Amino acid sequence: MRYVSTRGAAPVLSFDDVVLTGLARDGGLYVPETMPRWSEAEWASLAGLSYAEIAVRVLKPFVGDTISQADLAAMVHDTYRNFRHPAVAPLKQLGSNDWLLELFHGPTIAFKDYALQLLGRLFDHVLTRRGQRMAVLGATSGDTGSAAIEACKDRSAVDIFILFPHGRVSDVQRRQMTTVASANVHAIAVEGTFDDCQDLVKACFGDLAFRDEVGLGAVNSINWARIVAQTVYYVVAAVAVGAPSRSVSFAVPTGNFGNVYAATVARAMGLPIDRLVIGSNRNDILTRLFTTGVMEIGAVEPSLSPSMDIQVSSNLERYLFELMGRDGTRIAEAMHGFRTTGRFALPADLLATAQRLFSAHRVDDQGTLATMARVHDQTGELLDPHTAVGVAASLAHRGDPRVPMISLACAHPAKFVDAAVQAIGTPAPLPRHLSGLMAAEERMTVLPNSVAAVQSLMRGALAR
Repeated sequence: MRYVSTRGAAPVLSFDDVVLTGLARDGGLYVPETMPRWSEAEWASLAGLSYAEIAVRVLKPFVGDTISQADLAAMVHDTYRNFRHPAVAPLKQLGSNDWLLELFHGPTIAFKDYALQLLGRLFDHVLTRRGQRMAVLGATSGDTGSAAIEACKDRSAVDIFILFPHGRVSDVQRRQMTTVASANVHAIAVEGTFDDCQDLVKACFGDLAFRDEVGLGAVNSINWARIVAQTVYYVVAAVAVGAPSRSVSFAVPTGNFGNVYAATVARAMGLPIDRLVIGSNRNDILTRLFTTGVMEIGAVEPSLSPSMDIQVSSNLERYLFELMGRDGTRIAEAMHGFRTTGRFALPADLLATAQRLFSAHRVDDQGTLATMARVHDQTGELLDPHTAVGVAASLAHRGDPRVPMISLACAHPAKFVDAAVQAIGTPAPLPRHLSGLMAAEERMTVLPNSVAAVQSLMRGALAR
């Protein structure tokens, strides 16, 4: 398996190189040169297997021969062995054919654990084999940072630097990053938005001299390994409700498009996915794109679902690459135009193609709280605000009632105390393993929205 950049001008890489590279040197994102395609019999053979066993099968075609089957299986089983539910990603029934896929049973109680816990082990495996060290740089709107830190803390070959928007994540999300005492962990609060943090990361990767100087690596979903690891839970859930004998639809709350893009990978492999419903909060750039064909950057507005307070959805580029016939030159021109003018428009024929798979729905804070309250009253389940956005979107675009609709529960409700109190009058308690979080000492650095400031801090930390 070889990987190419969405912009067509970067070196073709193997899987292990892609794991360490993250963003392509031409500014694009890596995708498989060709997508593996499974037969119906191969999909059917997954029935009855554990989460880890399915993960090994899904990942192996993408890994190729860069990591042995035995080493891959060992890393995968070690990753999911300590998740807090025996099913790893259990399904709960919300209605006659409506389901909730719980993705908060990892160590930091958010869906990012499902990919990042594996990515940390992949980093260790590849770097140790090569005798190298890496400085991991990531941006977070809330959950990626804590999951990445948990995956990389105390690893001998990695230093990790996480940028997050100062004052724009929940208290629990912040503390999950700032209370980790490991010497190789650096939590950095940036005076700006998540999009600013994401732009700083891309600028550091775009500075090729700095990138090579510090050995820069990525944990955001610009890293292909994140995407393919997230593809696994779509496969697990679909098989659990009857695939490949029946189609299935998913509702996904998303800002950066990485989570829902992972579902398109499973579909390209042959998993019978009927519809993908995108849930947006008031920062609804994706809903506007899939509804009108026009993507226009606006101001980032704080919301009750802060992990989706995004106006620039990085992983959309991977989907557009497929939609535009894998034309790297066309993608490079489109992305340059979007960042220059703040506007991008899909041609009518491509919008029609996208709408055959995607629906999108905007849910404001009032709608989020109403959905949390209604689901709690009807089922006893307390949703986190991001999950509530996805569930509200699933109800608005339900489609064929005979097709199972699976909404992704992306975080534990205890991470969002204010939203829970507003919705039902009481917060959810933190899981036992996080019970001391709110009293722990915090360590973080506050920086201006400046590439130079970030690079200076990283150089200083790595020189120690």
